[in-house]
Amino acid sequence: MKFGGSSVASADRMREVADLILSFTDESPFIVLSAMGKTTNKLLLAGEKAVSCGVNKVDTIEELLFIKELHHRTVDELGVDRLIVDGHLEELQQLLKGIAMMKELTLRTRDYLVSFGECVSTRIFAAYLNKIGVKARQYDAFEIGFITTDDFTNADILEATYAAVAKRLNDDWNSDPAIPIVTGFLGKGWRSCAITTLGRGGSDLTATTIGKALGFREIQVLHPQSMRPAREGDIPVRVKNSYNPKAPGTLITRSRDMTKAGLTSIVLKRNVTMLDIVSTRMLGQFGFLAKVFSIFEDLGISVDVVATSEVSISLTLDPSKLWSRWLIPQASDELDHVVEELEKIAVVNLLQHRSIISLIGNVERSSLILEKAFNVLRINGVNVQMISQGASKVNISLVVNDNEAEQCVRALHSAFFESELPCGSSN
Repeated sequence: MKFGGSSVASADRMREVADLILSFTDESPFIVLSAMGKTTNKLLLAGEKAVSCGVNKVDTIEELLFIKELHHRTVDELGVDRLIVDGHLEELQQLLKGIAMMKELTLRTRDYLVSFGECVSTRIFAAYLNKIGVKARQYDAFEIGFITTDDFTNADILEATYAAVAKRLNDDWNSDPAIPIVTGFLGKGWRSCAITTLGRGGSDLTATTIGKALGFREIQVLHPQSMRPAREGDIPVRVKNSYNPKAPGTLITRSRDMTKAGLTSIVLKRNVTMLDIVSTRMLGQFGFLAKVFSIFEDLGISVDVVATSEVSISLTLDPSKLWSRWLIPQASDELDHVVEELEKIAVVNLLQHRSIISLIGNVERSSLILEKAFNVLRINGVNVQMISQGASKVNISLVVNDNEAEQCVRALHSAFFESELPCGSSN
């Protein structure tokens, strides 16, 4: 079972998660936790500020004070000893002073910095479970065999991880059974032996990796990359809402009967950057797309959704790979570099504050889905700025303005899942 930052954002939420886990104790669950809500972003902000604030002012960084207060308040409300977190919080403060002294924040140091969120949240939660009589044991993923590439901030888990994790967890369980509480998102570089992170959403991948290693019956998480180990291990994945734990959630399996299915889900991704790239050089030429995508590869930026015509390319950039620009605008000139390089070969229009609405549905009924979706958007006065649909027709992606996104999703959900009335009916 994996719980994200919002599920462990406070002492009250941790109590609710603990109650939920108590209902599964007969099934010997393992638990993967993210950092407490907002902690990861606060750590990154603190690191960026430390670069320029000077060693003497590190103690006054607002985000550091927030992190300390949040975790101290949480342990106090849970009745857990502050010593559980004080050592890590002091280490965090010393790291920020080191960043201030060096006046730089490398990717390697950034991964070390954000690891404090998961390391502290899991220690608090394990201590609370033990306090209420549920035997639990905290684990840092990078200490139990999570071996990764040395691609800091976006590392990949290596095959050797499965055997190493299985051995460590099984040995501990056989000698002294306790519910494992594991840090999500983290690993250890196979060459550097330094802490690495698996990218945003990596806690889900941590959970499915453990699930495959241990051959679990079912995993309750969701992130696209996390599906790979679950699929390879033929393990169903259940998506649940910790705010509504009694609901059955959604079970994802290897196959299902799609003959009667239309639209099965609607997914929203906010704060997306969209690029329109226009060049007459594309017409009848080969290699132009390769030049465009090589620019993104060289700058280490992931492209999300793509649509092309004879003389233009429209694409969106994965927001999880551009987080620093929105957290600290002056901290990254990634987009500036992209635009600068692309303008050497094309006219570029940069559009920010966009959202992607993805419609997941039946391959054979995509035309009906599109017809109904566009009718809903027309009625709501929304213009789609970009549409992308692969040959499989399973995923239809629509790009709209951020400020229209929630309205669109609600209207689409109502039309597809809440009513059999024709689109636009007010009855």
